[in-house]
Amino acid sequence: MRVIWAPRALIRVVEIGQYIAADRPDAARPWAIALFERAATLGKHPRRGRRVPEAGRDEIREVLHGDYRLIYRVEPARLVVLTVRHGRRQWDPTEIEGEL
Repeated sequence: MRVIWAPRALIRVVEIGQYIAADRPDAARPWAIALFERAATLGKHPRRGRRVPEAGRDEIREVLHGDYRLIYRVEPARLVVLTVRHGRRQWDPTEIEGEL
């Protein structure tokens, strides 16, 4: 299954990387690389992640990457990474609507 990144998700990765780099410059790049590698593995196992409780939809799922939630949507022929957010941040349902 093909893994696609929504523009919002890529923006979030950049923002989070900058935040991490402010305190630990050497940690930001490895964090981002590991995140992209983790997302790529979802193409073979799209249902591996748990259902996002706040979304209430089976096709909206997430995997954890450290303190962050990688939220994605499973479609028939592809998987769309919708957003990446810190686990402590309040849920924003607009982040999963209307992407791609």
